[in-house]
Amino acid sequence: MKSLLITDIAQLAGLHPAAVLQLRGSEMANLPVLENAWILLENGKIKSFGPMAQLPELAESTEQISANGGCLLPSWCDSHTHLVFAASREEEFVMKIKGKSYEEIAAAGGGILNSASKVQTAIEEDLFQQAWLRLEELIRLGTGAIEIKSGYGLSHESELKMLRVIRKLKEKSPIPVKATFLGAHAYPQEYKSNHGGYIDLLINKILPQIAAEGLADYIDVFCEQGFFSLAETGQLLEAGEKHGLKAKIHANQLSASGAVELAVKHQALSVDHLEMMNDAAFAALSKSDTIATLLPNCSLFLNIPFANARELINNNVAVALASDFNPGSSPSGNMNLVLSLACMRMKMLPEEAINAATLNGAAAMELVANYGSIAPGKAANLIITKPIPSLAYLPYAFGSNLIDRVIVKGAIYE
Repeated sequence: MKSLLITDIAQLAGLHPAAVLQLRGSEMANLPVLENAWILLENGKIKSFGPMAQLPELAESTEQISANGGCLLPSWCDSHTHLVFAASREEEFVMKIKGKSYEEIAAAGGGILNSASKVQTAIEEDLFQQAWLRLEELIRLGTGAIEIKSGYGLSHESELKMLRVIRKLKEKSPIPVKATFLGAHAYPQEYKSNHGGYIDLLINKILPQIAAEGLADYIDVFCEQGFFSLAETGQLLEAGEKHGLKAKIHANQLSASGAVELAVKHQALSVDHLEMMNDAAFAALSKSDTIATLLPNCSLFLNIPFANARELINNNVAVALASDFNPGSSPSGNMNLVLSLACMRMKMLPEEAINAATLNGAAAMELVANYGSIAPGKAANLIITKPIPSLAYLPYAFGSNLIDRVIVKGAIYE
């Protein structure tokens, strides 16, 4: 029996009972904390915790470390990433600085189709090795559960190649990985004038193979003007449902298109982006269990509006935060930055942001039974901070790496 006792914790945060599976609206400001605490981990799980004044007697075999007055939180649960890609796109970054529009960059071979062409020529093992290095970096930054999408393949062979890379990551990773099929990310050049042909490929050729090989947990569609229409999105979601894939949709990034309402109708697990909302979209979410996943890194990088987190919370919606890590619109998977941006630019309270990046992030990946909060029996994927004045200092000091150590499966991650 492998045990680890962590003592001298200034604040043990995120002590939601195991029965709490989602936080909505005003509940999100409640972040239960125990001051001057210890926590006992056993066989990769949380065994017990309490105040230092009630430190238990333990077997001599129990390893013991001190948090040295740092805080301890659940690991970040990043429920929206595009971690698997073949090359960065900093040349487009420079083009944007020079004033080039999205259309001009796309005409020059940039955008999603740029990433797709590179994935299509990449060797599967090379894609895996690059993605593994990225994943390791994110774990060291405190991410303890992650979702990864396909969508840079945009062909039968390459979408399956991406999903097989994600499966390899699942098999090797010490943290849980969820896989999402995002074949409907953009129309490939050869299908620009034949939308029906590409949708037929996705539904009748790729989806059955994904289901046969068990390659995906979810289906996603970029429902937006110039990408996939409401009707096309509905068609794809229904096909995914037939293969047991729940929906996680890119919605309302560029316009209030009705994508949120469509997602709620299909009982989507989450709707992601939501930079452009209207009353109908807020109302639909307020009456549903669908989680609103906000991606402030994308807004920062593209210089587009930030999602209206306050209005979502005021409408009693469950809000999650995720990184949107991808080479085109969010080349950072650092959830610590996400936390800071949520507070600085979306006016979320530190407690709300931490809950959104932990418990609700876990809920948006159907992992909340084991991740996202500190409760006996849950997985011991945890963050130990450096000594900080308060939890609010985490998002406040946005330029500093305040993580001292990361715990994965009850052990210090090296």
